[in-house]
Amino acid sequence: MNFLYNLLLSIVSILLPIIALFNKKIKFFYEGRKETFSKLNSISKTDKVIWFHAASLGEFEQGRPIIEELKQLYTDYKIVVTFFSPSGYEIRKSYPLADVICYLPLDTKTNVKKFIKQIHPEVAIMIKYEFWPNLLSELKKQQIPTILISGIFRKKQSFFKWYGGFMRKKLNAFNHFFVQNETSKSLLNSIGFNNATIAGDTRFDRVHDILQQDNTLAFISEFKNNQYTTVAGSTWKEDEELLVNYINNHAADHEKFIIAPHNIDHKQIKELQRSIHKKTILYSEKKGKNLSDYQVFIVNTIGLLTKIYSYADVAYVGGGLATGLHNILEPATYGIPVIFGGNKYKKFQEAVDLLFLGGAKTVVNTNDFSSNFAVLESGKKLREQMGSINHNYISKNVGATKTIITYLKNTL
Repeated sequence: MNFLYNLLLSIVSILLPIIALFNKKIKFFYEGRKETFSKLNSISKTDKVIWFHAASLGEFEQGRPIIEELKQLYTDYKIVVTFFSPSGYEIRKSYPLADVICYLPLDTKTNVKKFIKQIHPEVAIMIKYEFWPNLLSELKKQQIPTILISGIFRKKQSFFKWYGGFMRKKLNAFNHFFVQNETSKSLLNSIGFNNATIAGDTRFDRVHDILQQDNTLAFISEFKNNQYTTVAGSTWKEDEELLVNYINNHAADHEKFIIAPHNIDHKQIKELQRSIHKKTILYSEKKGKNLSDYQVFIVNTIGLLTKIYSYADVAYVGGGLATGLHNILEPATYGIPVIFGGNKYKKFQEAVDLLFLGGAKTVVNTNDFSSNFAVLESGKKLREQMGSINHNYISKNVGATKTIITYLKNTL
């Protein structure tokens, strides 16, 4: 199996530069990795390093509370953060609390040995998932303490199948698993791993802390103008089709909409703007405009969504009809109802929980979308009930960071 895996990696290495010529995301993926080892040159042999690895932006947000706590506790350590996906790296490549931010190199034996040698971490912290066989083998070989945080396991994963011996063996690299739920712990126990603790999801700590920061945005206050407002965050084309249909055909004149697309490519933003028949303004065009005159505000920039959610009466979170649901905890922490597309959310424990508790609803078509938003717009009491459920859910689930930090204090 090792031979087949490494053969596949060799083929991928050859094909990547060719595919990159035709695919923008793969181009970022390929070109960005050319800089990895030069970025790591700032790490000296005498530096003490804590390494975090995140697949993408969502996983980074799960690691962020741990990074921030460790940065305060261990000021003499350097923090290295690696990403697999461009969508995570491009947004957080300037994160100030990390000393080095770069792409994780492809999981070839040569790359892995060189990478580990350069960063020589005191501890390796993997976030949620990302189980790279050669990397885990090297960490185990060099006896580098390795932990998984905010982990979540599902029965259909290869670890728990009859044919999963190759990947099960790689899990021996982990000194400890901090998982989100009982199911994950039970699954690990079933294959002989008893070094698991149910700590929960560190994102609860992150979003709970959001309430303590200043979330004021004067231009959003001007746009909202004390009117009923829906904030649609991290939307994909599939989400926007439902949203635009509602805005054009069902929304009352007093309803306001703020849309923060996942992809802010200029061409796609303009297409979205043209599809909306109500008075619409872009973030990039707001200067000198009377924002209260507009009904739809499209946020064609990044980094503001968390604060913008604080102005919402209802939030729609995108991705559930596309590649996978984005972060519903960010709006939920403000005590507002959350709606999301209903196909690709079952991997997200918080989505399953909030649907069960009644703080969230799913939509799968234009009729679903319109009926749910109409009911929420006219039902203040329902909004308050759903919002209270969401706020309480987050408050009851904080604490994962403290549990993990306690463990790390005995490791570092």
